[in-house]
Amino acid sequence: MKDLQLKSQRFRAEREWDWRRLDGLLRKVEGRSASQLSDEELLAIPVLYRSTLSSLSVARATSLDHSLIDYLEGLATRGYFFVYGARASLRTRLWQFFAETWPSAVRGIWRETLFCAAISLAATLVGYLLVAHDSGWYGALVGEMSEGRDPSATTEFLRSTLYPKLTAHEELTALASFLFTHNAQVTLGAFALGFAFGAPTVFLLLQNFLMLGAFLALFASRGLGWQLGGWLSIHGTTELFAVILGGAAGLKIGWSVAFPGDRPRLEAASAAGRSVGAVMGGVMVMLSVAGLLEGVFRQIVQLDWARYAIGGAVLVMWLTYYYLPRPARRLA
Repeated sequence: MKDLQLKSQRFRAEREWDWRRLDGLLRKVEGRSASQLSDEELLAIPVLYRSTLSSLSVARATSLDHSLIDYLEGLATRGYFFVYGARASLRTRLWQFFAETWPSAVRGIWRETLFCAAISLAATLVGYLLVAHDSGWYGALVGEMSEGRDPSATTEFLRSTLYPKLTAHEELTALASFLFTHNAQVTLGAFALGFAFGAPTVFLLLQNFLMLGAFLALFASRGLGWQLGGWLSIHGTTELFAVILGGAAGLKIGWSVAFPGDRPRLEAASAAGRSVGAVMGGVMVMLSVAGLLEGVFRQIVQLDWARYAIGGAVLVMWLTYYYLPRPARRLA
């Protein structure tokens, strides 16, 4: 282990100057435009980019530390977009984003995603147990979000909220718009608050999933647990996954701020923010899909088994899209 650390330190010392120079030149372009670079700097970027690819290849082959490999992968990706991105059409760039950039960015935060998923599951269970033991907890956990769905409501009313009679197109559209806005605020909040060492992100996740557990406990106490599960699953597999990914992206930044390594905290946070930018771009797509499922299809589909089938199929689709192994594509 000690030999591996010495090997990694020697490797970094020999090549780090080139990496930092490439990073600095790319920052100029990303912050302003390529016109800010001199002719010498423009010519240097392709050379430094290929040097970085070589370093990345060596790092992977010799199993150097994962943080160094992640850094070089991010730097190589940014260099690739500068060297080759200008030749790509908008259609090509969009295809590359959906085919490679977005799922690759999500896979890059798999540890944070597992952590957020564990927190969310634990909070849901705690919220359920608290309300199941004492219904007085319901108001504290749910607050104004209950909209009449509270322990004082009748079973018939609670059942009616699971099978709404919305037929007007305007009503469905307005509801979808409201739900999309709310979900976007929660997810973006979990991401944006990550800079504060990730603590507010964890708090926000706990708050929202405690509320989910409280809802589950209330409806289960009236014999409507299965029905609520179908009502939630049709959109929740997308919506809650998006919230977890937003929290994971926020924790990625928070971890970089707390443990910046040999870089200044601001620089480390900025680099982490760029690495998870594609995640948040994709998360907004997920929230749009969730808004459509929640505001329209959940109202149209009234059968419980059909709701579960749709929610399960969508979850399998997201997991396959993000995590199904695919052939590595060489950048150059």
